[in-house]
Amino acid sequence: MTLAPFHLAIPVFDLAAARHFYADVFGLQEGRSSDHWVDFNFFGHQLVIHEHPKTASQAAAHTNAVDGHDVPVPHFGVVLSWDDWHALAARLQARQTAFVLEPHIRFKGQVGEQATLFLFDPCGNALEFKAFRDIGQLFAT
Repeated sequence: MTLAPFHLAIPVFDLAAARHFYADVFGLQEGRSSDHWVDFNFFGHQLVIHEHPKTASQAAAHTNAVDGHDVPVPHFGVVLSWDDWHALAARLQARQTAFVLEPHIRFKGQVGEQATLFLFDPCGNALEFKAFRDIGQLFAT
């Protein structure tokens, strides 16, 4: 099965700050845009930021406990290759990005061991990026 690119549209209450974050901090290629939205190539997927008043989840993050950490919910992101994840983590650290959860290895030595990091965009949207040393464990139980 070929993996199809997803399309995700998210609300941002400061379009300029979010545009800077995704373009300059992440280095994502910008696509089409208007005065109220911007498309980005989000690791081969289509991410669209739409200007919108602040949502409840942007104003106050909720969390769930996962492997001894409080992870923000809702969140989104991409599963990257091991090397691409480390390159992204280094890029974000070099730009002194504030993390919710610093880059680390979760479930170490267990089924589903993964590298993960969490951060918020400037509008309070939570993102997670992860990588599996063994991608075959992506859906392991």
